[in-house]
Amino acid sequence: MELKSIITAYIEKDTETGAYVAIVPGIPGAHTQADTLEELQVKLKEVVELCLEEMEPEERKSLPEFVGLHQIEVAL
Repeated sequence: MELKSIITAYIEKDTETGAYVAIVPGIPGAHTQADTLEELQVKLKEVVELCLEEMEPEERKSLPEFVGLHQIEVAL
């Protein structure tokens, strides 16, 4: 039986290139970029699966748990 898990990624849009950039906190090497969100989703799934294959089972058990996002206002 194949186990599945929900992985949370952080996605930004690069203001210079217009590309979407994604990183997954807690998984070293789990980052990618693409011109569209659809392409980004495909590429991100591939890279996360590859990174998880390389991780030890104990490392996979200790992945961070997504809690939420918080925005703060700062002076510029």
